[in-house]
Amino acid sequence: MTNRLERVALAATAWAERWMPDAFVFALAATVLVSLAAVGLDPAMRADPLLVADAWGKSFWTLIPFTLQMSMIIVGGYVLASAPPVMTGLRWLAARPASPKGAVLRVAVASMLTSLLNWGFSLIFSAILAREVARRHPRADYRALGAASFLGLGTVWAQGLSGSAALQMASPASMPARLVEIVGQPIPLTETIFRWRSLVCVGIEIAVVAAVVWAIAPEAGRGAAAMGIDLGPAAPETPPPPTSAGERLERSPALLLPVVGLGLLYLVRSVATRADSLANALNAVDFNTINLFFLVLGGLLHWTPASLMRAVKEATPSVSGVLLQFPFYAGIFGIMTTTTLSERVASLFVHAANATWYPAAIVLYSATLGLFVPSGGSKWVIEAPYVLQAARTLGVADGWMVVTYDLGEAIANLMQPFWMLPILALLGLRARDIMGYTWTVALVLVPVVVALVTLLRP
Repeated sequence: MTNRLERVALAATAWAERWMPDAFVFALAATVLVSLAAVGLDPAMRADPLLVADAWGKSFWTLIPFTLQMSMIIVGGYVLASAPPVMTGLRWLAARPASPKGAVLRVAVASMLTSLLNWGFSLIFSAILAREVARRHPRADYRALGAASFLGLGTVWAQGLSGSAALQMASPASMPARLVEIVGQPIPLTETIFRWRSLVCVGIEIAVVAAVVWAIAPEAGRGAAAMGIDLGPAAPETPPPPTSAGERLERSPALLLPVVGLGLLYLVRSVATRADSLANALNAVDFNTINLFFLVLGGLLHWTPASLMRAVKEATPSVSGVLLQFPFYAGIFGIMTTTTLSERVASLFVHAANATWYPAAIVLYSATLGLFVPSGGSKWVIEAPYVLQAARTLGVADGWMVVTYDLGEAIANLMQPFWMLPILALLGLRARDIMGYTWTVALVLVPVVVALVTLLRP
């Protein structure tokens, strides 16, 4: 049965790789479709179609703070994952599995657990772990290892400390002004990712996915060498000794460590001012807090400015998709909230679902939309107005709808290759090499998540 599922998924992956365009094409297509829908459904836009261009253009740059925050999550994750002490621990972890199946399972579990900390860190850490495991366990299937390294971003990442939607709703500064008007009060993290029901969902998802990975991982498969992939040197090359005063300063911690201390001191003080209770301390966590923490922690672990600068330089190509696509998603948001589209979609959900089945409907809808808009944060900006409006009409808690959205949105990453690109480049793989495994996981995970959001609804 497992082999049959794998064959179906691999065939579907080959089809998707041949026919599915780049994610930016979907952003353009969504812009065109939403513009046409606005003209067709909104009387004001029908009377003056040029108003659509106004709505799009006025919102185009409204996600600039959020775009930079998301870019820094990727950069900060890479900085931390590539720090020498982390690499040492990673190589120790890579040597632990005793069998090919155990090797794949170890990478999958590490990917899911680290994604709760930071999804950017998880992507890089897990990919490097997969490569190190492949070096030490040549009988482990390299394709399965690559897929396992991505499972954090395809399952529980949005329920962790870098979950875009939850952090966005906890901080009005991360939301467009129009969304602040619609939502009203921020939704604290204690109502979303730290809600006990959310933690139960995370635990069950990790257990289910681990079981699936164990079932589908080959006992012995194609290693990297069999695929013609060079895993590179076991350790990075040692740089030559400094030859000038400037180079010596770059490789000295003398200036970096005081700045790291300054950043850590600020973080402690900023959280302490709101830490009269555990809930308030958790609510002090937002994009800026997390990004600063990972950057200063990465600086501490890299120890020298030269090492830190090198890590940032290596990380920046990974943010190109975010920089290009997020403004277009902001434009789509502007059209939907300026016109009556948001209200019409909310009305459709209200009439098509009741309070019991509404979360399940949003899981399936968010997972489907995620195939075309592969970004948890920017897609939430598009969905939030009508998803929350309908939820309030049906009497479903705002915080639970954020959790529901997160669970559905993550599944889309298993079926869409956009966020796989950084690890594919690092591992020397293609999308078709790993998506057979990720599609198989998605096939099992969808009904599990639908059941969870329905049964655990507050």
